[in-house]
Amino acid sequence: MEFRQIRYFVAVAQERSFTRAAERLHIAQPPLSRQIQLLEAELGVLLVQRDSRPVQLTEAGRVFYEQALQVLHRVEQMKDATIQVGKGQARRLSIGFVASTLYGALPVLMHRLRKAYPDVDFQLLEMTTMQQIAALKDGRIDVGFGRVRSDDRSVSRIVLREERLVLAIPPHHEMGSDARPLRLCALEGQALIVYPNAPRPSFADQVLNMLHDRKIQPSQVLEVRELQTALGLVAAEAGLCIIPAPAKFRHDLVYRLIEDEGATSPVILSHRMNDTSWYIEAILKILKALYAENPHWLADR
Repeated sequence: MEFRQIRYFVAVAQERSFTRAAERLHIAQPPLSRQIQLLEAELGVLLVQRDSRPVQLTEAGRVFYEQALQVLHRVEQMKDATIQVGKGQARRLSIGFVASTLYGALPVLMHRLRKAYPDVDFQLLEMTTMQQIAALKDGRIDVGFGRVRSDDRSVSRIVLREERLVLAIPPHHEMGSDARPLRLCALEGQALIVYPNAPRPSFADQVLNMLHDRKIQPSQVLEVRELQTALGLVAAEAGLCIIPAPAKFRHDLVYRLIEDEGATSPVILSHRMNDTSWYIEAILKILKALYAENPHWLADR
């Protein structure tokens, strides 16, 4: 199996067309088709369904495509690392994150990573969990911190912890005079604000599904783009909002812990399947020590 065959196959899989893939690779179509046929002959399985328009991958082709993306990414990492070392430049580690993790472990984690690995250039990119999955597969990020569970087989997921959920309430609301824990049924008939509104699925779907499973009907649901917007609207008395406990960053609101069983949101570390790079073990080691310290933002008060 030749490296160019892997590149050719990925181009065909992404373009869904031999003609467009050949144009992208700047080669003629017959040699491209021939290399895919040789690859299939070596593997002993069909990777592409040639009688469909657009071109479709077989089940074996989909598995090979997921693995091929990882191979290409690792080669690019190897090239970049070698060039950077040769030029005396810092290694780069790209980390995707959802905004709510900024109120939990992420800032402390980044401080300790930078201290432990001063020769690494850490790049932080805000993106939703689903955007992180796509970015991992494309090689645009190396790890991601999200909240939505995905069944994509090319990405490995580690649930770091389950964070309790709280209800954000304006202080003059009837429910804002009491700081004791409450149950989700208290949201029956109340105006609810959820985030983010796109792309889906998202944390908004986790909240709405939680209510749907319990047959709880808010009077209205307002979907907004960001956590900051959602809590700003709560302060403006436009509705109530369910958020992870560490994200209680506005001090002009009342927060009541939700005591229903399962009313939690996972913090999930995602990386490419079979990736054994140094940074995964380093991140997990730092997080384990950090959680053991029981920092104030872990509290469910």
